Amino acid sequence: MARLADLPEEFTNAVFSRRQALAAGLTDRVLRGPRCAPVAPAWYRYATTDLTPELAARSGLGWLGAEAGLSHTSNLAWRGLEMRAVVPVHLATRRRVDRAADGFVVHRFQGPLFLEEVRGLPLVGAARTFVDCGTLLSWRELVVVGDWMISTGLIARLDLLAFVHDVHFDGVQRARRAMEWVRDGSASPQESRVRLELVRAGLPEPELNALITDRHGGFLAYGDLVYRAERLVVEYDGWQHERDARQRQHDLRRREVLEGEGWRVIVVTAADLENPTMVVNRLVAALQRARFAPISTFQRR
Repeated sequence: MARLADLPEEFTNAVFSRRQALAAGLTDRVLRGPRCAPVAPAWYRYATTDLTPELAARSGLGWLGAEAGLSHTSNLAWRGLEMRAVVPVHLATRRRVDRAADGFVVHRFQGPLFLEEVRGLPLVGAARTFVDCGTLLSWRELVVVGDWMISTGLIARLDLLAFVHDVHFDGVQRARRAMEWVRDGSASPQESRVRLELVRAGLPEPELNALITDRHGGFLAYGDLVYRAERLVVEYDGWQHERDARQRQHDLRRREVLEGEGWRVIVVTAADLENPTMVVNRLVAALQRARFAPISTFQRR
């Protein structure tokens, strides 16, 4: 049995194929032994190497070979948006794969994959991934994905809209429904969720991350969701702000400045989104107060 010291250092903290292992002097007996662990068919890691999402993806892609890419929610996670658990890893290929593997879902695609390299891994193109995720995500979740893709510059909204209406891949009907609600300008997935709940309830579309100025045109702030005529701002307060005292202080001062200029700030948290009806009711009440307030109230601002 090979000792740990006998194992090639080049495979430490990595995944490797059977072919690479044999070329480096390892044997099938070693690969089947306790010092190594299988990841994908004919792909391994040392037992001391943690199986990260990246290593799992690399082994799966190595198993499938050329013309394969990371797909669906695994694709999104690698790009920076986690919508589902990292296991199983979703992969796409155009060829037939007869063998299954634990921890992987292999999708056989019809039509092009639009492969692109992102941080060293081949990924299915962003527009196709949006459509493909229509088989796994709800249409509301797809709105979040679409907003995120556009805000991060992965694709322009009009290009995504054209793609969705031109193709006939699985998931496209849900993707088309989601595109009716996708907008430019959302700064975070949670902001997208807040906006969607408000607009679906029949409230007007807010401006997204809009510039707010004082009566002289001087800068005040950028608001997450802005109802300018009513001088109302809806802000999403994420959990990370609760852990960052400096950011928290900045947000409080910013809200004081806005309120001092006659704006009302409504703060929505992750806990609030568990009861979206309550969020909608809060905003409806605030809009009604703003619209029926005496005109002189605004003239004094």
